[in-house]
Amino acid sequence: MDAVSPALLKFFLKYLKRIGKMVKKKGRWTVMAVRIVIDRKVKKGKEVEFAKMLRELRTKVVPSKGYISGETLRSLNDHSNFIVITTWQSVGDWKEWEKNPERKKVQAKIEKLMARPTKTKIYVYA
Repeated sequence: MDAVSPALLKFFLKYLKRIGKMVKKKGRWTVMAVRIVIDRKVKKGKEVEFAKMLRELRTKVVPSKGYISGETLRSLNDHSNFIVITTWQSVGDWKEWEKNPERKKVQAKIEKLMARPTKTKIYVYA
């Protein structure tokens, strides 16, 4: 097996740091990114309004500190069930966004469209 050049290794570590997968802590590289899984069940007939609010949240979250990416999935078997998965550089960054007044305002509107309360879980890379 060929040795990896120091320049390539440096580039790769810099890339991983930038996307939030790794940070240097006490001289060692460690994984720090977290995934937030938000499970929502929308009241029947409110899916279009809900999708509009999700787009509004997405435009607000993208420039947020620590936000890396996000995706929205809709259940194949239950079209009123949505999962939003976002990736953040740290739990602290997510918690900051969770407390953001703009997010809270939109989230309050979203909750009115829910058939049950929103469920949020935080995951780390195993």
